[in-house]
Amino acid sequence: MEKKVLGFPWSIDLGVVGFVILVATAYAVEAMTCQQAITTLMPCQPFLTGAAPAPIFPCCLAVTTVNTAATTTQARRDLCECFEKAAPAFGVKPEKAKQLPQLCGVTVSVPIDPTINCKDIQ
Repeated sequence: MEKKVLGFPWSIDLGVVGFVILVATAYAVEAMTCQQAITTLMPCQPFLTGAAPAPIFPCCLAVTTVNTAATTTQARRDLCECFEKAAPAFGVKPEKAKQLPQLCGVTVSVPIDPTINCKDIQ
């Protein structure tokens, strides 16, 4: 009989753990892509578009995640340009984007502001 952990064969559990470690390592080594940043920030869309009065906890967690990934000047500029281009497509209101870090209690290195000049980011 095959040994089971958490109700699954142990080989599946080890595969899941290995996948999580692999993904975590990839994020630590590489900068976050534009698509990853947009996907990560999707919980913020209701607030950023004005449909919600305040950001929810998963949104604030996403802001922290994206901010943590912006470890170099180039990564910060790339994310800034990403936000600048994506904001109109998602209906982001610039005033909401500017409020988001403060409402989440996060000091960001990449402003979530579609009106900022990304070349000025350090």
